[in-house]
Amino acid sequence: MLSSTTSYAQQQDTTTQPGAGQLLEFLKADRNNIKKIDSNQFISYAGNVKIKQGKTLFYADSAVVNPVTNIFEAFGNIHINDADSVHTYAQYLKYLAKEKQAFLKKRVRLTDGKSTLTTDELEYDVTVKIGTYLKGGKVVNEKTTLTSTEGYYYGDTRDIIFKRKVRLVNPDYKIDTDTLQYNTDTEITTFTSPTTIRNDKKLVIKTRSGYYDLKNKRAELYKRPVIDDSTYTMTADDMALDSISGLSEFRGNAVYRGKDSTKGFDMIANNIKTNNKKNSLLATQSPLLLLKQDRDSIYIAADTFYSAKLSDLLKIKNVPRVRDSIDFTFLIGSTKEDSTDKYFEAYYNVKIFSDSMQSVGDSLFYALKDSVFRLFKSPVVWAQANQVTGDTIYMYLKNSKPERLYVFENAMALSQVDSTIYFNQVKGNTINAYFDTTGQIQFLRSKGNSENVYYATDEGGHFIGVNRNSSDVVEIRFADGKAKRVLLINGVDGTMYPMRQVNHEDLKLRNFKWLDNLRPKSRYDILSSQ
Repeated sequence: MLSSTTSYAQQQDTTTQPGAGQLLEFLKADRNNIKKIDSNQFISYAGNVKIKQGKTLFYADSAVVNPVTNIFEAFGNIHINDADSVHTYAQYLKYLAKEKQAFLKKRVRLTDGKSTLTTDELEYDVTVKIGTYLKGGKVVNEKTTLTSTEGYYYGDTRDIIFKRKVRLVNPDYKIDTDTLQYNTDTEITTFTSPTTIRNDKKLVIKTRSGYYDLKNKRAELYKRPVIDDSTYTMTADDMALDSISGLSEFRGNAVYRGKDSTKGFDMIANNIKTNNKKNSLLATQSPLLLLKQDRDSIYIAADTFYSAKLSDLLKIKNVPRVRDSIDFTFLIGSTKEDSTDKYFEAYYNVKIFSDSMQSVGDSLFYALKDSVFRLFKSPVVWAQANQVTGDTIYMYLKNSKPERLYVFENAMALSQVDSTIYFNQVKGNTINAYFDTTGQIQFLRSKGNSENVYYATDEGGHFIGVNRNSSDVVEIRFADGKAKRVLLINGVDGTMYPMRQVNHEDLKLRNFKWLDNLRPKSRYDILSSQ
């Protein structure tokens, strides 16, 4: 039993508590008194009270001890020093010595040297160093503040579990959730319920699982998190974000959606890596690019996509200007983002589909600034009934429809005549084709060692014969996407054959290939290939 000491308690009194196996030591008080209420005896201490149990010290202005139940209450300026690792302060304390449980009220404050928890009511288990509040509390750790209705502090691991109306605020982010785990040593925040993260730049992240390392500014998010920025949204099965390096990775069914509905783009892939500092993007594992042009979209598939700022590329590489009306200049040092300051590169197995134009090839380069596809390594372009091939093709777009095709080296244009085995054919060193506003071909010019095979028809659409010619220049005018007039310029040489007096296979020009089996027939052909 704990017994009283001399009137000013300057001597130490130590007794063993029955059944507890613990020592509750009275160390100091300015004065004490023994009172009997009913059959119970209480010892009261006042003035600089100091009590010890094991490695735990209790300080208070006054205390009342029941030596039978091993319970004491303390009042005023309470301080619990738990092995010099956790310090707790309050104005009222009820302590169960056998169970080593403390119940604190009024301006409660718990600190482990790195963080401070404040609340109005706290239950603290000295044995396992667990503190619990159920009526609202706040934790401050350097520049980070966390508030919640409930909280559970684990002194050994320095973990705090927050529940109900949880909010974390620091200079970089505000986090709102229902359940959150925070470690005061590592400053790692773990999410286990629907969570919303915001910053002052209008970025919003929503996730249901993951963690954020506040110290190193890194995050891993799972279960289809969503990033919503002022210019885009990003969704993926899981994400890895690094704010310091600016690098991020989005894994599994990743979807990037730009918010510019007229000149923006969307990207779908199983893996997307971004660099925020360079404003670059790398998409692999079945990527699909959707270029939004006013009300229409162009679907592009490839093995790999890379995108970055055109203004940065121009600093290290010359990109030829292919539109006289477009100048590759950007405002240097401007804080306003130029939505056209973006280019795309696609590598291997490129496929393109829009309602008015389709293409396949090895690789491409596309700049939003001039809306021109540069297609490399034996590309093929289809526009209605026309097929165009060459070593390199520049495909000019306007409002998502073909405006012009420029083909150089081994250029060839083919069109099937009335869905028969007959083909109109044009071949030359270069080909320029021009389209009307609906995407229908209007005019084609072939220059340099040009050859032409043309099936002539009368007004009723019946075949008159077939011409095979060569000249320096061949010009063809179209109506409704079909050749109607052919003009040969300089060095003209040719023959017109009756339909039944010629082998039409022999009329096919060198390197003739009708590649309709490669043509994407719909956007679903693009999607199904991914």
